[in-house]
Amino acid sequence: MLRFLSLRLLRALLTVLACVTAVFVALRLAGDPADIMLSIETPPDVRAHYRELWGLDRPLAEQYLLYLASAVRGDFGLSFADDRPAFAAVTEALPNTVLLGSSALLLALAIGLPLGVLAALRHNRAADRLAMAVAVLGYAIPVFFLGILLILLFALKLRILPSAGSDSLRHLILPTVTLGLPLAGRLARFARTATLEVLGKPYIRAARGRGVMPLAVIVRHALPNAAVPLLMFIGIEIGHILAGSAVVETIFAWPGVGRLLVDSVSTRDLAVVQAVIVTVTIIMVGANLLVDIVHILIDPRLGGFSRAAGRPA
Repeated sequence: MLRFLSLRLLRALLTVLACVTAVFVALRLAGDPADIMLSIETPPDVRAHYRELWGLDRPLAEQYLLYLASAVRGDFGLSFADDRPAFAAVTEALPNTVLLGSSALLLALAIGLPLGVLAALRHNRAADRLAMAVAVLGYAIPVFFLGILLILLFALKLRILPSAGSDSLRHLILPTVTLGLPLAGRLARFARTATLEVLGKPYIRAARGRGVMPLAVIVRHALPNAAVPLLMFIGIEIGHILAGSAVVETIFAWPGVGRLLVDSVSTRDLAVVQAVIVTVTIIMVGANLLVDIVHILIDPRLGGFSRAAGRPA
């Protein structure tokens, strides 16, 4: 198990390193960062001063090493918007994105998981077809279109919910629904598939043959075993939540990392852009690493360790 976790941790570190390197390369491929961040009217002496200040006058290899050292310390330079550390701008917006993403995930679990299990228990029946139709409709609607529909209905037509801002929990409702419903649709389909696969296992048939109550078969045997692939699915979906938050936060003016990224790209605030990208990558990699750890705790065989035997399997 220790070897399994060590390999996963090494893979996570290499992924983060690859992201940091990709950001560095992308900035250089896009042109001289000084030309991107400074206007064309900037005097040559001022341009030279900033190139020296940002270390752009040094060899490329030295720039890369300095960039890595700064990234490890969380130093991505100063934001052009308010002349404060770029990473500070990210950490200020990050709690809002975590709140929105967590709310959307809880909503998706509350809707998608029961819907998928119900569809599996009523396989090829009317309830199964209806549940899957709802699930397909949920994730087929584009996020931006769903957000606009919710604003038109609940903010403009009914006037019962605010359409923008983050002053209260009421402002969180529409962004959560917009981000959570497509995730609930994907989760429902995946939960159905995972549950159907478990229901066909021999130990489920054996439990039914022993006269175990149907509800007990589902709760004690089917759902715990179906939870393993569902955990992996949720780990992957964290990336979709972070990607979708950029659109949702922009639509509802929610002050999170996604909106910060969009605003920084539009204003060419490259220091904040690279800080956001690296931070989001670390969150995604960390979430998947955590899922791997939980996964191996649930099923130790994945780490090459058999708890029953007490020795490598």
